[in-house]
Amino acid sequence: MSIAIRPLEDADRAAWEGLFAAYIRFYEAQVPDEVIAAAWQRLVRQEDGFLGLVAADEHGRLIGLAHALFHRSTWSATTYCYLEDLFVDPAARGHGVGRALIEAVYAQADQRGATRTYWATMGDNATARRLYDRLATLSPFVQYRR
Repeated sequence: MSIAIRPLEDADRAAWEGLFAAYIRFYEAQVPDEVIAAAWQRLVRQEDGFLGLVAADEHGRLIGLAHALFHRSTWSATTYCYLEDLFVDPAARGHGVGRALIEAVYAQADQRGATRTYWATMGDNATARRLYDRLATLSPFVQYRR
């Protein structure tokens, strides 16, 4: 399978919405339509530190997405890169799409001088964690939320 990683474009809206909706369903979450619309604008315009990348197959069909947020840190003079969303169409899994998306985020982080790239996943997401264990170091931190 041939994979091209590129920034989101205006013409990607419908295909991106399908992938993002599948991602939200995977995590059994609900995101209001107005939040999805705002996220789209930030990602496609790369506003407020947001980066939206997509993976396309050899026919140009979108098969994956990665959303990252670049932000300052109190622990570093540089920026950090938070990989907030990563999703690959189930039919395209096992072909290196997730790896290619993460590596593209890493390249953007390097280009922007970010000294840390990090993300979170569900503890029982064994398939994704096998990939993550090859590409990053598991943090000892536990996430709390309000």
